[in-house]
Amino acid sequence: MSFLRKLIEPRNPIPLSRQRFDNRVLAKLILPIIGEQFLVVLVGMADTLMVSYAGEAAVSGVSLVDQLNNVFILVFTALASGGAVVASQYVGRGDRENGEAAAGQLVMSVTAVAVLLTAVTLLAGQPIFRALFGAVEPAVHEAGMEYLRITACSFVPLAVYNACAGLYRSMGKTRELLYVSIAMNAINVAGNAIGVFALHAGVAGVAYPTLLSRVFAAVVMLVLASNRENVLHLRLRSVLRFDGAMLRRIFRIAVPNGVESGLFQLSKVALSSIVAMFGTVQIAANGVAQSFWSVAALFCTAMGPAFITVIGQYMGAGDAEGADYYMKKLLRLTYIGAVSWNTLFFILTPALLMLYDLGAETVSLVILLCAIHNLFNALFCPVAFSLSNGLRAAGDVTFTMVSSIFSTVVCRVILSVLFGIVFQLGVVGIALAMVSDWGIKAVMIAVRYRHGKWKQFKVI
Repeated sequence: MSFLRKLIEPRNPIPLSRQRFDNRVLAKLILPIIGEQFLVVLVGMADTLMVSYAGEAAVSGVSLVDQLNNVFILVFTALASGGAVVASQYVGRGDRENGEAAAGQLVMSVTAVAVLLTAVTLLAGQPIFRALFGAVEPAVHEAGMEYLRITACSFVPLAVYNACAGLYRSMGKTRELLYVSIAMNAINVAGNAIGVFALHAGVAGVAYPTLLSRVFAAVVMLVLASNRENVLHLRLRSVLRFDGAMLRRIFRIAVPNGVESGLFQLSKVALSSIVAMFGTVQIAANGVAQSFWSVAALFCTAMGPAFITVIGQYMGAGDAEGADYYMKKLLRLTYIGAVSWNTLFFILTPALLMLYDLGAETVSLVILLCAIHNLFNALFCPVAFSLSNGLRAAGDVTFTMVSSIFSTVVCRVILSVLFGIVFQLGVVGIALAMVSDWGIKAVMIAVRYRHGKWKQFKVI
């Protein structure tokens, strides 16, 4: 353990009196986030595994719709992240009144956006699906539309859950989130098993439990976020009022973040329409691989909220030197965790695939896709995604947006067409384009961090 502490500790530490997050506090912050994220991606794998018993057409339909759903979901999760940045900076400053105002405006705005996106999905889901995935087989189309209609109803509770979870993370309270996540995902997995194996409901058997689990999580988090003993607590009057100044602070972070996340996911949807050209085997392999990728990317994904909480609190307190110290420390920790976890999970991948009802050709393709992903996820993603969350928490959101748009929307899409269609590499070419995107973004984020301009931004 002493060796690990030396490995993650930057060369020039700040004085102990200014270390808000010692190693014990960091562990209490980060470990529940990792546990929570692990449960989320594990349930995603469970959904894919169980629906695989309904046939490869069902797997393909669910995987395509998940790409479309994530476009909408990332819009309001971006709002939640923006609110978390603002709230964490108020926590760092010790300004409870404005922090609670930010909490109320966050919940109000994210709920309104989720209602709008639910309506769009229910009213226009069919033409959107046909425009993006018109080339798929009829069975894939039918499964996808059924899944889309049901899961769209879960947008509002998921938005409320994410907003309240963001508030809890801004206070550094992540253990409670882990407990809620355990309960939510237990409901989901148990419901999937009943829906698929007992009721033989196919796609609906995994969609309805998702809806039920998200409603449960939203209700529980609303109750927890309203606890007056919290550093920040949710007040009904703050939710119902319109505070233009506070909304501008939140949207100043959320809009670039939302544009970045939305375009990132939209490009993935566009690429899914390319994948849809490659046949059911490659669509199914890509869908299963993506659920495995989510698990492999776990450590980098989990460290993003940790960067926002820690760096946000230091920048809110006006301590840019302390923020820089924790940028380095958290980045080192992210690399250690990402390399270890990606390696371990790839070793386990062939054994886990034995649980799936997939053909030999599909299984071989999934293993190849996971090899490409895991290698470059460990190499590039700690900088491209985790460190970029640190810049975002400091208020440097325009640069993170522009770098993401360039690397993802421009480079990934162009390289996907080149590798996947022109060079006829299929979904392997799509994966190679994805990791090239990460590498380009990692270089841009690293250069930005070293220049230090992020230290000059003011959020509150």
